[in-house]
Amino acid sequence: MPEIRRDYVIDSEWVVISPERNMRPSDFKVNPAQNSGTSKCPFCPGHESMTPPEILAYRENGERDGEGWWIRVIPNKYPALRIEGDLDYKESGIIRSMNGVGAHEVIIETPEHNAKPYELPDKQMHEIIRAYIDRYIDLTKDKRFKYILIFKNYGKDAGASLSHPHSQLIATPMIPPNIAEELEGAKKYYIRSNGKCIYDEIIRKEKEIGERVVLESDNYIVICPYASRFPFEMWLLPKFHEARFEKITLNDEFVWELGRVLKETLRKLFATIPDVPFNYYIHTSPINTKNEYRYYHWHMEIMPRLSKPAGFEWGTGFYINPMPPERAAEILREK
Repeated sequence: MPEIRRDYVIDSEWVVISPERNMRPSDFKVNPAQNSGTSKCPFCPGHESMTPPEILAYRENGERDGEGWWIRVIPNKYPALRIEGDLDYKESGIIRSMNGVGAHEVIIETPEHNAKPYELPDKQMHEIIRAYIDRYIDLTKDKRFKYILIFKNYGKDAGASLSHPHSQLIATPMIPPNIAEELEGAKKYYIRSNGKCIYDEIIRKEKEIGERVVLESDNYIVICPYASRFPFEMWLLPKFHEARFEKITLNDEFVWELGRVLKETLRKLFATIPDVPFNYYIHTSPINTKNEYRYYHWHMEIMPRLSKPAGFEWGTGFYINPMPPERAAEILREK
C-alpha cells in the first residue's frame, strides 16, 4: 500500500512512496550520456583559449591558461549571475527586484575527457574536493554574497550541456528557499530538543535501524533518506557535527575520506543503473551573516534522474517515488 512520508527536516515536505509497481533497477530507462568528442571540447587540454581566462588551476608547471593542469576553474561562459556590479535593490509596492549579481564558475575535474566519476583516482577526487573548498573560501570574502552552492550535473537528462567531467559553483546574494527551509526546520528541532542537531539524530537513528544505510566509513555515512523524493536518492553526511563544509580542511584526512566515499557511492550507483544521469549538490550554511548556524549540519544530496515531476508534483509540491528507500539501499549495499 502506498505510504505518505514527511521529510526529516522540512515539515511541509511530504513524499508519496508508491511501491506497487515493484520496480527493479533494469526497469528504469536512461538515455546514455552524450559524448561530445574531444576535438571541439572547450574543457580538454590544448583548448584553453576556447574558455574564459582561468580563475584557479592546479598544475605542476606551464603557463596560466596553458596545458599541464589537472584541475582548472573558469567562469561560466554563459553565467546565470554576473560578478560585476552592485545589487541595487528596488521596491515599488509589490514589485521588488535587484541586479543579477553573483558568481558562476565551472570546476573542470580532470583533463581526461571520457573519465567516469567513479573511475578517477583517489588523489584526483581529493583535488576536486580541495578545489571546491578553495573557491568557496575565496568567494566568502565578497560581502555581496549570502550563499554558495556547489553542484554537479551528469548527463543530458540532469542538465549537463558538455560531457567532459565538470562541476559548477553559483554564489547568490540571498539565501535560496530550499536552504532557508532546511535552516528553519533544523532550528526548530534544535530549540525543542534542548540543543540537539536534527542531522546528528538522523545519523543516530538510521544507524540504529540500518535498513536505509548504503555505506559507512570512519567519518561519513551514506543513506537513502526516509522520505526519498527520487529512486535511489542518497544523502552523504559527515558523522562529526559541522555546519560549514569548508571547515573539513582543518583535517585533510576528512577531505581525502570524503573523496573516497563519494567515489564509492557513485560506483555503487553506476553498478546499479549504468550511466545514470544524476545531480549532486552540497548544502552548507550561509555566509556573511553573524549567525553561526550551530543547529545546522552540512551534507551532500545525490539525485539520480530516473523520474520526472509531472502535473501532480508541480501542482502540489509532493513527489511520487516508486522505489522505497529501504529497497534502494538494499540494492546499493549489494553492489
